[in-house]
Amino acid sequence: MDNNMEKTTTMYNEEYIPYIIKWGRATNLLGVLLAFVPALICTFVFDLHPGIGAITAGFIMQASVSGVFWFVEPISYFPVLGVPATYMSFLSGNIGNLRLPASVAALEASDIEPGTEKGAVIATIGVAISIIVNIAMLTIGAILGASVLGMMPAGVVAALNNILPALFGAMLAQQFVANPKIGTVAVILAGTMIALNKAGALSFLPGYPVYLVIIVSVFGSILIGRKMHEMGLLDKKTE
Repeated sequence: MDNNMEKTTTMYNEEYIPYIIKWGRATNLLGVLLAFVPALICTFVFDLHPGIGAITAGFIMQASVSGVFWFVEPISYFPVLGVPATYMSFLSGNIGNLRLPASVAALEASDIEPGTEKGAVIATIGVAISIIVNIAMLTIGAILGASVLGMMPAGVVAALNNILPALFGAMLAQQFVANPKIGTVAVILAGTMIALNKAGALSFLPGYPVYLVIIVSVFGSILIGRKMHEMGLLDKKTE
């Protein structure tokens, strides 16, 4: 490693990342607090309060459906996003359908491996651009969206529901080409779990058992991929 590269690495680890963690933690905690502002205003200003029982029941119901994402998403997204883009993504939202695809596209366009220091910087740039474009498009959509959709044929409007599955399919294909062995494992695991869920084999679990499908698909792929790496079954690029 030459002196410039060593200096850059030192600056990244000792200055850049601590700075990002400091402000990323502060802004995300501020975002959490601001998310409760509407509820607090309804409670203390307008005296609208459903009661602790209703709040607890609502929390349990929501947590049973989406609680698994609180753990799966940070772990599964982090290898691609890195530290800075993770903070940005969880503060801005729309990670799976906007931030992650933007960071993956940026990494592919620059031919930089995810999980590296350069990859974290490139992923951050991709997420930052997606946030700017997202805000611009949302502003336009909020102003003109209803009128534009009203002029479109019903078939076109219905087809818009397929945008998100198509996006995930494109991301899967992109990663599958880059890592076919791990991609095959992920597809088999996810397909098996989806089939079991549809067949009712997971109905004994509390709540909507799709969370087990996600857990097995994500962490199963990670564990098997790691084992394949240890056994030398992955090519150099995949490693």
